[in-house]
Amino acid sequence: CSRPQKVCLCPFLPVHPLKVSTCLYIIQHPAEESRVLRTVPLLAACLPPDKCKILVGRRFSEDRYPELATVCRNPNTLILYPGAEATNLEEVAVMSPSPSVMIIIDGTWSQAKDIFYKNSLFRLPKQVQLKTNHSSQYVIRTQPTNTCLSTLECAAVALAIMEKNKSIQETILHPLQALCSFQLQHGAQIHHSKEHLLKNGLYDKPMPKNKRKLRRMELLVNNVKI
Repeated sequence: CSRPQKVCLCPFLPVHPLKVSTCLYIIQHPAEESRVLRTVPLLAACLPPDKCKILVGRRFSEDRYPELATVCRNPNTLILYPGAEATNLEEVAVMSPSPSVMIIIDGTWSQAKDIFYKNSLFRLPKQVQLKTNHSSQYVIRTQPTNTCLSTLECAAVALAIMEKNKSIQETILHPLQALCSFQLQHGAQIHHSKEHLLKNGLYDKPMPKNKRKLRRMELLVNNVKI
């Protein structure tokens, strides 16, 4: 895992890569590469190299990424991105027993939105979302809402559904739980979601002057899905 020995996560990784039929394409915003506590390397360490492919960038054209374009045009490919057009993954998994490819965008919500809407390739696959009320276990990083999940958590839940194997989720989450535990033991603080902070009067940063951002915060407080 390339971490110092006293906080090494290797003992928490599976001894052998998980056997899965679903292939993940992680579309990673360049800003995520520089984050020290990112989760995608842990995800990749749990899966065979041919089942977890990471592409870094903001723009993905058919000319520069012919393999990705082929994947996006495959009828078995899914893209995990919530929204009005998205189908719950559980419903799709029941109707699609064949091995699939799933695309997951790795970045903040605004970065993911930018990548999704400015790359026409990503609107070709069937759009799916996770129906979950679980809070994120990635407690050392602030999430927008109480139910927002990290990329690793999304992948863990999605793979468990697609492979019809709950233990996959537990195995992938194990190193994340260890990572957060190590960080909290060494001085890190638990980060509540922005939604939690706003609702409990704990948000200590200046409110945004931008009307659009201010409106988004009002929606968070009022439990409106954004």
